[in-house]
Amino acid sequence: MKRQFTLFILGDSISLQYGSYLEKQLGAAVQVQRKGSQEAAMRNLDVPADANGGDSRMVLSYLRTREKDEAFKPDLLLLNCGLHDIKRNPTNGKIAVDTAEYRSNLNAIYALLAGKKIPVIWVRTTEVIDSVHAAKSKAFSRFSRDVNVYNAIADDVCGKYQIPAIDLYSFTLTQGDDRFADHVHYIPRVVQRQAGYIAEYLKQWRKEHKK
Repeated sequence: MKRQFTLFILGDSISLQYGSYLEKQLGAAVQVQRKGSQEAAMRNLDVPADANGGDSRMVLSYLRTREKDEAFKPDLLLLNCGLHDIKRNPTNGKIAVDTAEYRSNLNAIYALLAGKKIPVIWVRTTEVIDSVHAAKSKAFSRFSRDVNVYNAIADDVCGKYQIPAIDLYSFTLTQGDDRFADHVHYIPRVVQRQAGYIAEYLKQWRKEHKK
């Protein structure tokens, strides 16, 4: 009997939302894994815990706990971090993870995964509309300019390591003016389409890599 293909999803709350749909679309041949409980993580999408990977500092910290774990060897890791990195203190404007650390963390993440020979696909961070975020989130700020800067850093790092990237950012921009459910998350119709977009990419990747 053929072994199930294992896909480990390590991402922010956007990945929590599309993850359930993605799992269904990929079917029984793919086993989706996460670092913790998805149900617990969904209770507050703004506070990263359980299956929510959080910012790049948290992702790197988690992967370091699994570095020597021989059981942690998924066939593919779907990776994203960015939205939590660009959170800013609404009083003083201080960013959660600055650009230098973000780049350093991504380099360290890729080095660790390469050392374990775990293939990785990056998912580009989805958008922020400044006025929408400001109206619906008071605990912290986010800005479109930071999304663009941090996506550019990730693009550069992915290019250096020849890491494939799924451009969920550009795809989601095409999903209608009513796409937002809150400050950064999306309505179910959009989430399902995001999952379908990613599923098609992953199916093609598996075909090309014969996995």
